[in-house]
Amino acid sequence: MAKGLAPSELLAARFRNDDERWSAILSRDPSADGQFLYCVTTTGIYCRPGCAARRPRRENVRFHISCEDAENAGFRPCRRCRPNEPPLAERRARSVAAASRMVETAEGVPTLDKLAQAAGMSRFHFHRVFKDVTGLTPRAYVAAYRAERARTALQASRTVTEAMYDAGFDSSARFYAAAPGMLGMAPRTFRDGGVGETIRFAVGECSLGSILVAATATGVCTILLGDDPACLVRELEDRFPRAELVGGDGEFESVVAGIVGLVEAPALGHDLPLDIRGTAFQRRVWEALRAISAGTTASYGVIADRIGSPNAARAVARACAANPLAIAIPCHRVVRNDGTLGGYRWGVERKRALLALEASS
Repeated sequence: MAKGLAPSELLAARFRNDDERWSAILSRDPSADGQFLYCVTTTGIYCRPGCAARRPRRENVRFHISCEDAENAGFRPCRRCRPNEPPLAERRARSVAAASRMVETAEGVPTLDKLAQAAGMSRFHFHRVFKDVTGLTPRAYVAAYRAERARTALQASRTVTEAMYDAGFDSSARFYAAAPGMLGMAPRTFRDGGVGETIRFAVGECSLGSILVAATATGVCTILLGDDPACLVRELEDRFPRAELVGGDGEFESVVAGIVGLVEAPALGHDLPLDIRGTAFQRRVWEALRAISAGTTASYGVIADRIGSPNAARAVARACAANPLAIAIPCHRVVRNDGTLGGYRWGVERKRALLALEASS
């Protein structure tokens, strides 16, 4: 491999001669997209290297670097692979971004039919594309966004009713029915800083130091790591300033023991009910993190690509730093693009230790 070359330069070096370009056409190599175009003299059409159309005969193929060169030579763009337009993945990402904006700016909740129509796709195709790009179904994205709006509105509005309308609900019955899933508690309880909500918690010890586990009636809402148990309890109090924090009983101690076991033997996985609270973007990131297998890692850039936001690596890093559920949402498996560890909310040494435990399990 050539040294000192950027990835784009390495790709260009691979397709420098016609034999390599023809080989890419035969294999429909996706990495050749954007490196060159091929033109078919018998049809007068030019295509991307990965075009799904029937392959032409080699003697009828000419190569060009750009659409402008191909068109100046008298060729027209293929209607199937549309080489004169952005790549398919980029077009899909733009369609999904437009649908997301439609969700975020609509007064009510757009139906799947309306979202698909705006994207120029069928219901089924749009549903599949949206999930491929964002990691969430359209319905799950709408729910996550409405939950985010509800949390923001409840903190800013004078009344729960005002917050309900600001969040896009037109029925109090629907708002209150959705509240446990969105907020983990009743709307008024959330608005009052968790007042009246009971959160059980316990502090234990593991190979990484002290560990605090807290849970609402919905599921585990907080897992913190640190050196000082008192500091972990204060952090929990700051997160839920008006909730009733109750020391866990024997039954809850078994939950803590299970999470400690997850630290020591991460390959076992877990089926704990979780009460995950975050913005729509954070939830997309955290869902992607949960898909990273124990013993493997992914970069911030890769996670950004997986959630359909390739330019959001820094935002992914911020979402990792905001993760309230250590281990259960494995943000320790995300590293920098160069493979170095990067930061970790609970200390880089703990991140290194966790990855070492996973690699050996």
